[in-house]
Amino acid sequence: MLPGWLRLCLCALILCGSVGAIAAPGAVVRLQVDGVIGPASADYLVRGLAKAVDEGAQLVLIEIDTPGGLDSSMRAIIKAILASPIPVASYVAPGGARAASAGTYILYASHVAAMAPGTNLGAATPVAIGMPGSPSKPEGADKGETDKPAQGEKGSSDAMTAKQVNDAAAYIRGLANMRGRNAEWAEQAVREAVSLSAEEALEQKVIDYLARDLSDLLRQLDGKTLPAAGVEVTLATAGAPLISHAPDWRTRLLAVITNPSVALILMMIGVYGLFFEFSNPGSGVGGVLGGISLVLALYALQLLPVNYAGVALILLGIAFITAEAFLPSFGVLGIGGVVAFVFGGLILIDTDVPGFGIPLALIFTLALISAAAILAIVSMALRARRRQQVAGGSTLVGSLVAVAAVRDDDPRAGWVALQGERWQVQGASPLRPGQQVRVTARDGVHLRVSAVDEPPPQGGH
Repeated sequence: MLPGWLRLCLCALILCGSVGAIAAPGAVVRLQVDGVIGPASADYLVRGLAKAVDEGAQLVLIEIDTPGGLDSSMRAIIKAILASPIPVASYVAPGGARAASAGTYILYASHVAAMAPGTNLGAATPVAIGMPGSPSKPEGADKGETDKPAQGEKGSSDAMTAKQVNDAAAYIRGLANMRGRNAEWAEQAVREAVSLSAEEALEQKVIDYLARDLSDLLRQLDGKTLPAAGVEVTLATAGAPLISHAPDWRTRLLAVITNPSVALILMMIGVYGLFFEFSNPGSGVGGVLGGISLVLALYALQLLPVNYAGVALILLGIAFITAEAFLPSFGVLGIGGVVAFVFGGLILIDTDVPGFGIPLALIFTLALISAAAILAIVSMALRARRRQQVAGGSTLVGSLVAVAAVRDDDPRAGWVALQGERWQVQGASPLRPGQQVRVTARDGVHLRVSAVDEPPPQGGH
């Protein structure tokens, strides 16, 4: 049983640790999106909205500055906003910020859309992704988005692009109609990649408010009634406490491992760690580090828009580079492995969204490191092969050894300790313990010996 004073101290520590982490009822919860919208930012916003509901906040304010992001992450955020029983206000700030592409969709989905002076939004056309000549995948249809407008070209690729752009246009038009905003301009932002400044957006009824800062926005929202999940909510934001929820360790970790470059490095560490563990079992370091890294890499890749042909090429390249260390291919497997790895890295991430590409320098560096490691292993193996053999059956003949023991029933038979093993020996004449003998031949698990002072037998056995 803990003493009373100790329990009071523990309670005080718990209460102090929770201060600032829990919003007071009726507070305004502030979340921030700064940068590309991906799995980490989607997880952060979705959990932030849920946490605000649990805390009894009256409004969630999302401060946005983004060039766009992945369609899957954008849609997860919009679903959470549409289902939220608390009104959500998206605010593009500070001055110089933007809500481009996916940010425009999120702005249209929010209960309140606001911008600071000197900001802009728009350019919401789906991005063409994949290899040149392949059908594009738009934001409204799959996992990427673009800054270029659709051109209405001929062919099956153009038909696919048109379908995807139409889908994206219908999506944002639906959001505009739901919130009573300018649906015509929203469709233009998708089809023609147009943009607007904050003042123009307010004039064309794309946004609801133009606010200098957060205090100005909260002042304008005070007393407003907004529908949220079918319920009318009246805001009392003037003087309401503003609670900021910064990204926690989970969000920061997710942001790191879902970086495509980090995911590729983790996959390399995982594969090579397991390879070295299987090659030299017992140490455990390679297996533990490789297993953890590979699981993290696979988790990250399943959250990203991955081209599985790229994954297959990377794994095939690693297999070829590894096989070069064991098969006499004179470099064919190694070179093929490097080429496969480079092409796999180039097509691994199936999107042109900014912030989700893998630098060419990293791809070539990892390929060269893999090739250098295998060349080092091959050179060590070749050097070891040229060395003179110092152990094994062929080195037993001619060895000098002392007799350890002699059999009682046959004085010419006994045992010796040689190369860390116990051998049965057979001599041409009686043996005695401690006598120096020379191994003249090997017969299975038996050795034939002769006394050092005796001439070696002629003719082998």
